[in-house]
Amino acid sequence: MSRTSSDPLEPSAADFSTPEGAAAEESAPGATAVAFSGAWSHKPRRIEELDPADYAIGAARDALIGRQSSQGYWLFELEADCTIPAEYILMMHFLGEIDAPLERKIATYLRARQGRHGGWPLYHGGDFDMSCSVKAYFALKLAGDSPEAAHMERARAAILERGGAARSNVFTRITLALFGEVPWRGVPYIPVEIMLLPRWFPFHLQKVSYWSRTVMVPLLILCTRKPVASNPRRVHIRELFTTPPERERHYFRRPGGRADLLAKTFLLLDRLGRLTDPLIPAAVRERATRRAEAWMLERLNGEQGLGAIFPAMVNALEALAVLGYRSDDPRRVTAKRALEKLLVVNASSAYCQPCFSPVWDTALASLALQETGGPAALAASAKALDWLRSQQLLEQPGDWQARRPGLAGGGWPFQFANPHYPDLDDTAAVVWSMDQARDPGHYLPNVSRALDWLVGMQSADGGFASFDADNTCYYLNEIPFADHGALLDPPTADVTARVVTVLARVGRPGDQAALARAIAYLRAEQEADGSWFGRWGTNYIYGTWSVLTAFAHAGVGADDPAVQRAVAWLKERQNADGGWGESNDTYAQQSSVGGNSPSSPYQSAWALLALLAAGDGRSEAVRRGIEYLWRTQQADGLWSDPSFTAPGFPRVFYLRYHGYSAYFPLWALAAYRNLARLGTNH
Repeated sequence: MSRTSSDPLEPSAADFSTPEGAAAEESAPGATAVAFSGAWSHKPRRIEELDPADYAIGAARDALIGRQSSQGYWLFELEADCTIPAEYILMMHFLGEIDAPLERKIATYLRARQGRHGGWPLYHGGDFDMSCSVKAYFALKLAGDSPEAAHMERARAAILERGGAARSNVFTRITLALFGEVPWRGVPYIPVEIMLLPRWFPFHLQKVSYWSRTVMVPLLILCTRKPVASNPRRVHIRELFTTPPERERHYFRRPGGRADLLAKTFLLLDRLGRLTDPLIPAAVRERATRRAEAWMLERLNGEQGLGAIFPAMVNALEALAVLGYRSDDPRRVTAKRALEKLLVVNASSAYCQPCFSPVWDTALASLALQETGGPAALAASAKALDWLRSQQLLEQPGDWQARRPGLAGGGWPFQFANPHYPDLDDTAAVVWSMDQARDPGHYLPNVSRALDWLVGMQSADGGFASFDADNTCYYLNEIPFADHGALLDPPTADVTARVVTVLARVGRPGDQAALARAIAYLRAEQEADGSWFGRWGTNYIYGTWSVLTAFAHAGVGADDPAVQRAVAWLKERQNADGGWGESNDTYAQQSSVGGNSPSSPYQSAWALLALLAAGDGRSEAVRRGIEYLWRTQQADGLWSDPSFTAPGFPRVFYLRYHGYSAYFPLWALAAYRNLARLGTNH
């Protein structure tokens, strides 16, 4: 069952008037709300009697509480670029299981997001992207759009002008190979026998990231079996190639035309593998296939899906079909149901989310409400923490144990369920909120287990990654399969900063050495201009907020040179309207240098929280930023912005967390008000 506009997780504006648990609340000190686009649950006062911060905070608080589920979690939509909905259509045609009404709605969504350049971007307002454009065009043609239609002609012209579909990335070319649009020599040689390689071998599943693992294993089956898509309408896209695909000889061009020695070596091994493939004994291939199948089945994860991420889930469903699982087999039915649950279906259009984000949304919303204070906000936070407590992964087997076999579990996943893959960033955010709850002792066993796990997952360089420790075999980024540049999960400044925050907050003596190493890692990661790179949020503003917050909790003062440089950088980036903005273009530029982007509420909130953490609460920059948030608040009490808030993979895949414009501005306004009333700037 897909989520629709009537889903209880997406209440209408009318639902905000009676937030659960708030009807009998006394106003939080200095945070009295008023009648605001409906009957708010607090004693009304005239607007002129209210501080603007109180007015904005009260409205945002009640709106956020109104979106909390009855179980205690928050779940906002998570939107990706058009590759995901396009792949959903492609999947239906691969299997020959076409839901025509759904297909029409997804096609409407795709048409509406075509860019002025004729193709499709990876994020709102972004440049043309070849792979996204090829998949969107193919999906629309499969859905029945005529190649002679104006929007299809524009897309085709844009694709051909930039070299044609042969210039797509590896994952897109694999999809095209499954449909017979490119020869299999146009994709990397990835035989299922990879499953049999020993741990010491230069390539092994444990040497790549969790997302690469879950995507790759079912893909090994598909690329070894080389099935042909059902494609019941017999749709093809030869018109997107400048050279007939069977005659194309340059599928493996390196970015910018570069081809260093390591890349050439991997390409040579790729060709050698193709030549020797016929010599692989059938028994060996069968054993490897069964190992891949068993690996996949162990991690199917019920209705949350393999890895709980769309690309892995699609590959798993298709691999099950190729392995001969009937359409009514319970495992195949469940795998398909997991994908259907990701759909967001509205009256006229539909799209598919890449995954769910309830743990992340809930932890951050809880932190924002804890900063807000008052009985209703704290009650909602406590309800959220009780739900989070039930989601902790303690004894479940996880892939992370391959590098840390003696370490007990204690993390949280990003999604509703993903037991093999707890996430350090989510875990740190949950611990942060539990530690500052009204009754932190209630969560002490959870916090203790989580901190033990986090410290045990520290990498050799002192930093922390998202899902694994020491996942740093950088040479693997040169293999033909890795043209997306996201094969690994190395430590990052933003995740490390979140772990530093909780280690410093809780302050266990045994964690001090790990904390010192992590702070040293963050100092080494600071950019020359004073900012920090944001791996999991856009971009340098996010990274800088993460680290300055960590430094504040760790006692790194406002007079520290690293803090001063970061504050100066943030002030230089402020826009004339008082807000801050940053485009995902900075990932392609690999630099924070460049013109500012239009202000967004969530990035403005990050900048404000960073400045407040750095002891700059009384500055003109902060005052102007707060006024920007007041001006841009909507009638429903929240904020909205169409920009994409984070990379899934920099330069390849981007996300829009719809919740970021709900809880981050509230968090910033509440932090500003609280510091002002305490008479301090830190």
